[in-house]
Amino acid sequence: MKVIGLTGGIASGKNLVAGFLASCGAVVIDADQLAREVVAPGEPAYREIIAVFGEGILKPDGTLDRKALGGIVFSDAAARGVLEKITHPAIAERAALRLDRERRKGARVVFYMVPLLIEAGLMSTVDEIWLVTVYEETQITRLMQRDNISREEALRKIAAQMTLDEKVAYADVIIDNSGVPEETEQRVREEWELLRGRLKCGDC
Repeated sequence: MKVIGLTGGIASGKNLVAGFLASCGAVVIDADQLAREVVAPGEPAYREIIAVFGEGILKPDGTLDRKALGGIVFSDAAARGVLEKITHPAIAERAALRLDRERRKGARVVFYMVPLLIEAGLMSTVDEIWLVTVYEETQITRLMQRDNISREEALRKIAAQMTLDEKVAYADVIIDNSGVPEETEQRVREEWELLRGRLKCGDC
């Protein structure tokens, strides 16, 4: 089974591309979804996060306030590192279980969508990397609109990650999402067909 890492910068359009891939019939495992699962109440990572960051990062219902926690770690690299040491192993374990499940089901290819694939040094865990890129100004505007934040806050969030230009060096396939969704969809479908040809599979 071929595992393809799908990554990109914040607000670059990874979810959009993942949706187009799924519509083509691809299997997509979302690390962000796994991240939400491992910090659910009762999970070991949930208890450890509270022990480190305090109960101020909880919502009234006891679930993790991801926005409050994000406000802490995006402005503090050390705190971000601590959080990643708690969550990354738990996410990796759950991802391995999901990948094994797909392998046993006979999947020929699986996309593993990981925002920090390169930053976390996970390149060796995938067979190739598909990178979603976007023009910097478009990225800033989309992030401001998506999160309802100021330009300064958007720039701070973007600066907390490796730049898209740096990530290009690691990419096997680049999906430019700077234009309208229809253009991105066409690019995704073209790359999907090329992938199927490379794998010589008619049903993957």
